Amino acid sequence: MSESPPRRIWLCADDYGLSDGVNRAIRDLIERGRLNATSVMTVTPAIGREAAAALQASVTCSPRCAIGLHVTLTAPFRPLTMHFRPLDGDMFLPFAKLLRAGLMRRLDAELVHAEVLAQLDAFHDLFGRAPDFVDGHQHAQLFPQVRDGFLRAVKERAPQAWVRQCGRDGPLARLVGPKALVLNVLSTQFRAKATRAGLTFNPAFAGAYDFTRENDFAALMRGFLDGMPDGGLVMCHPGFVDDTLKSLDPLTTQRETEHAYLAGDDFPALVALNKVTLA
Repeated sequence: MSESPPRRIWLCADDYGLSDGVNRAIRDLIERGRLNATSVMTVTPAIGREAAAALQASVTCSPRCAIGLHVTLTAPFRPLTMHFRPLDGDMFLPFAKLLRAGLMRRLDAELVHAEVLAQLDAFHDLFGRAPDFVDGHQHAQLFPQVRDGFLRAVKERAPQAWVRQCGRDGPLARLVGPKALVLNVLSTQFRAKATRAGLTFNPAFAGAYDFTRENDFAALMRGFLDGMPDGGLVMCHPGFVDDTLKSLDPLTTQRETEHAYLAGDDFPALVALNKVTLA
């Protein structure tokens, strides 16, 4: 009996455009064949025509690498649309406040819809096409009310794109920490609404963990790949620390740890052991 072919999964680096150091690390891994997806922020300081062109040049080394839009709706970033509310000063709400506002039905899905459309249009302006997939910074696309405006915008501007859900396939025991459990719950309604909208999504998700503590990323990656089905998605955040990153995001040195592991010799061996492929 012939052996079944390896499962193809998505290994997606989030946050392209956040800083030059993040951009360089992501491009390096794409050129090494260690990533096959990255999602691009369009409201951040390190995105523009030069950064977009550099990413497209890196993808020529790995032509099956997907480029998506990383919709951003949380602080410390600012909206592209003039009338987006609620705001914290001139910035989006912080993650926790946005989630709470959605749970309490205090958001306006129409304003979210307009902002996501603007970010989709910005992506098209940079890359000359719609994104291959659309996800959300800090998983905001899953939040109540946010998901309604998000899904409608994707359906209008990028109907062929798939969207990211963040539920783990299989037993709850596979979930790493309370954050992953919350994402699993939020993803249930997101998947149902995406299905009704006629949008496709990844069948499984992994990659969430507690960024505030010391972690063995190699051990975490072993858990992420364990049981990941064909078409499943593993999120990662490689990067090189620079002043821009330190000013915008608390996740700093752990990005360098992720990059070092993904660029090293142990990662391809783990991929082969789990009978998965990024090709």
